[in-house]
Amino acid sequence: MPHYRRFSDASVSEKILDTMFLVTIGLGYLFALGHTFFSHEGRDGQAGLSVEDVKIAYYGEHQQTRLGAALNGGMAGNLDNDEQKQVIVDWIEGGNDKAAFELNVAPILNSNCIGCHSAEAEMGLPPLTSYEDVVKLTHADTGASIQSLVRVSHIHLFGIAFILFFVGRIFILCEMPVMTKRITVAIPFLAILVDILSWYITKFIPGFAFVVVIAGGLMGISLTIQILVSLYQMWFYHPKVEPIEM
Repeated sequence: MPHYRRFSDASVSEKILDTMFLVTIGLGYLFALGHTFFSHEGRDGQAGLSVEDVKIAYYGEHQQTRLGAALNGGMAGNLDNDEQKQVIVDWIEGGNDKAAFELNVAPILNSNCIGCHSAEAEMGLPPLTSYEDVVKLTHADTGASIQSLVRVSHIHLFGIAFILFFVGRIFILCEMPVMTKRITVAIPFLAILVDILSWYITKFIPGFAFVVVIAGGLMGISLTIQILVSLYQMWFYHPKVEPIEM
């Protein structure tokens, strides 16, 4: 009868290596969730992250400008106070005058925003270092551009695929029904593909934003299950040994 490698066959050194990898990936995923929360929450003017926030992130909020949407969402926390926000809003609504920008708006952006919103930062965010850059963001908010979605998509697919592969390689050492194991390792790959595809669909069909949330949540739940079950079976689970009949 064939013998398949399990955690009971692994050395303590290998278990320590696998554990440190899983714990690091788990912490990294928690920080990624935090980044997602702070990037998108509040776009709808309400505290917390909602499907409406996701819709605005990808489809936009066509009745306001891109800069205005950012000020009501993730960018608001980067300003010192509400007065600074109001200065920028008033400038947008007042006609985007260049002299008013240099006098009132540029100092706020220079002290609070260009650390990330500049070419030197290399973060892929719209630059806010000149009047010409900023005025482009005072048009209707149409959400994430196709170019930005493509850039983020390839980073996510390459990076997350490697993470899911290595976590899955560790998870398959668990003792459980083989079909359960096969479904569990496949789900996060399918979920991330659906998630990213949904970004593009939501760009044109805003009601599809709920699929982004569901797919992202499904990937996170599956990844968490794999990590926790692997850690448990690695250190605490002892498979039953069938007695040998004489």
